[in-house]
Amino acid sequence: MNLTYFGHATFQVEIKGKKILFDPFVTYNELAKGKVDVNTIEADYIFLSHGHQDHVADAAGIATRTGAKVVAVWEVCTWMQNQGVDNVHHMNTGGKWTFDFGTVKTVVAQHSSSFPDGSYAGNPVGFVFKTDEGNFYYSGDTALTLDMQLIPDWVVPDFAVLPIGDDLTMGADDAVRAAQMVKTKKVVGVHYDTFGYIKLDKDAARSTFSKGGIALELPAIGQTIKL
Repeated sequence: MNLTYFGHATFQVEIKGKKILFDPFVTYNELAKGKVDVNTIEADYIFLSHGHQDHVADAAGIATRTGAKVVAVWEVCTWMQNQGVDNVHHMNTGGKWTFDFGTVKTVVAQHSSSFPDGSYAGNPVGFVFKTDEGNFYYSGDTALTLDMQLIPDWVVPDFAVLPIGDDLTMGADDAVRAAQMVKTKKVVGVHYDTFGYIKLDKDAARSTFSKGGIALELPAIGQTIKL
């Protein structure tokens, strides 16, 4: 499975020919300027983990341009509909649904969630994907939580996409424990460097993961890696 990283917590995977985009935040990400053109990002699906601006800023624009189906909790889908995006699929914590590329289950994320105007955005979530081409877990923004131990009861992820920037989410130490809980040996780190308070010492992070027996992937913005 190929994964393309667009910066912050924005990435795309392709499964069964479907391009699946997560938490699009490109236009306002200074680190992505000159590396990613938001107007060329393709998507058949857009999964949104929660309502914070750094996860939804480009969602309506990309969904309108591509016709992608937006998948999110009820409140986020309603917010998208209010912006003229009608192709949505509502999910909520603990539920699962089978799409044309595989089955997705929503899981607990310990974080907060509000829209850019400060209004209520429902509960944050993570997503677990079970497909013929591989299984993976995107935690969304979250703290370490014991609920992660339930994930491999349903499916063991081939890899996990986890925030590692600390301060606003878990850092490297807790992300290693999260990987161990979900029983994966490979992590793609996201949600770091974008702001001054989530700067990452990459060498230290790699060392932390290595000591925990987990391979850490830190793709450059715009880079595609095979997992």
